[in-house]
Amino acid sequence: MTGQSGQTADCRRQELAAEIAQGQAACEDARMAQTFPLSRLLSQSLVAFTIEFDNEAERRLPHWTTGTRRAAREMNATWLTSMVMYFNCLCWLPDKGLTVGELERLARTPTNLDGMRRWGYVTVTPDMQSQGKKAPKRDWVVRPTAGGRAAQQIWEPLLGEIEERWQERFGGRALEALRESLGAVVKDLDRGLPDCMPILGYGMVCRGPKAKQGPQETMEEGLPLPALLARVLLAFALEFERESQLSLAICANVLRIMTQEGVKLREVPARSGISKEGVSMAVGVLRKWKLADLAKEGIWQVVRLTETGVEARGVYAAGLEQIEARWEERFGERIGVLRAALEPIVGDGTAEGSPLFQGLEPHPEGWRAKARRPNVLPHFPMVLHRGGFPDGS
Repeated sequence: MTGQSGQTADCRRQELAAEIAQGQAACEDARMAQTFPLSRLLSQSLVAFTIEFDNEAERRLPHWTTGTRRAAREMNATWLTSMVMYFNCLCWLPDKGLTVGELERLARTPTNLDGMRRWGYVTVTPDMQSQGKKAPKRDWVVRPTAGGRAAQQIWEPLLGEIEERWQERFGGRALEALRESLGAVVKDLDRGLPDCMPILGYGMVCRGPKAKQGPQETMEEGLPLPALLARVLLAFALEFERESQLSLAICANVLRIMTQEGVKLREVPARSGISKEGVSMAVGVLRKWKLADLAKEGIWQVVRLTETGVEARGVYAAGLEQIEARWEERFGERIGVLRAALEPIVGDGTAEGSPLFQGLEPHPEGWRAKARRPNVLPHFPMVLHRGGFPDGS
């Protein structure tokens, strides 16, 4: 970038920051006095975008679920998955296919390849021109099926459509400010970061990029909005997890709401915004590390933090503050500008106080219409191998 263009970009960011600040000042009295962690603001924005994307994709895509298994399988439909599976697999696959190694290099994060095969999106076969079935698994070829190609054709333009909805809902200037503030941070992050949150690994930790992996020429200006959000959030999470015994997914969603007095296990999904399966996995990790106990009281299972668990909860809160302070020193005013762009969009992250919920009404025939309606968005995406849904569903 030339000096002149750099100065122009800096001026533009300053103008946007001033406009955002003016808009926020007008409604400051109506906002909560509490300042939410940057990771929460990023997470709830990304989760909301993903759910809105998934709901619309479900309406358009021939698919099957546990409730429609037989009829849909007869139509060669695919099992329903989330947007993450597009970013970590399908968006990179040409009709002729790629080797497993090439796919992971381009996506810059592993996919659930076994799942994508079982769910009907891809085939995974040895390259018979090479060593045949004796070839290493990284040399096997991944190709989209007819169902996978149908998903590609629906998912690719849908990213832009959802972003247009956000422009109409929140205002073009607000979305422009959000994109520019995210891009200003992304340009100084590791270019090997993927365009999505990775499927959580053992201990529910985030898996970072491998050295010298993935294309380095990707520019932040051309990235979809969820990719910008994911890159900034993942960079934050990786920094947190380098210094923490626990993953950010466990801390932000489950440890945060736990107490020594105890919380009924059945209440945790509603209070955290994540699925029962995600809660079960997180509580299992907390119990394994002696940070929480699970006991039956009457008819209820109750989770209680141990003394060590209470200390861990305090370390989590302090860790968020320390990283955000370091980021403010590293990135300067860009973090304040990013926070100012996120706050009016996210609100308090609840169904009553967040504008994000305006786009989360599911289609009447969708699976989320039949499930418990969330009252709060997760404080960190709970992306599991089950299909990549952001709340662990």
